Amino acid sequence: MAKWRCASGKGFTLVEVLVALAIVSIALMAALRAAGQGTNNVAELRSRLLAGWIAENLLAEHRARADWLPPGMLRGTARQGNLDFAWREEIIATPNAAFRRVEVQVFATAEEAHALAHLTGFIVNAPGSGK
Repeated sequence: MAKWRCASGKGFTLVEVLVALAIVSIALMAALRAAGQGTNNVAELRSRLLAGWIAENLLAEHRARADWLPPGMLRGTARQGNLDFAWREEIIATPNAAFRRVEVQVFATAEEAHALAHLTGFIVNAPGSGK
């Protein structure tokens, strides 16, 4: 007659294996979620970088052309990195008549709900420019 013996202390029980699998699955789900959030953050950072370039370009163009803009609001669109952006410039008079403050905001869409970039700069009405 053959006797079946369980060698205690060798190997794992079914319960121990199931607990280990549960712990591993929870850890993997947490890692997957973190990776997903990282991907979303990269897209947001890319949009903010491109929006910042648009704002800097707008201000640099005014300075390069020596524009003397009247106080008010300007709006437009720009394309950067195969993405479309909407921008808004607010030209504000300063106490010094030779300077104008330009506030540029860049948005992902035309709804202007969430500014991706905000840049403030100044343009100068140089003496003798006739503007």
